[in-house]
Amino acid sequence: MPSTGDRIRPDRRFPLIVRFNRTSLQEFAMADLAFVVTVLAGFALVALVAKGVTKL
Repeated sequence: MPSTGDRIRPDRRFPLIVRFNRTSLQEFAMADLAFVVTVLAGFALVALVAKGVTKL
């Protein structure tokens, strides 16, 4: 059996250190809230523009 130095790949398939972001649920909730507020503001703006166009 060849020594470990002769192998092309080491035995490990995954690195020992796996980096991942730990995003809290509060951050997700705030992002969702910001999205909902932005969408509602966009619809309100479109409604105001449509109301203004009908008055012309």
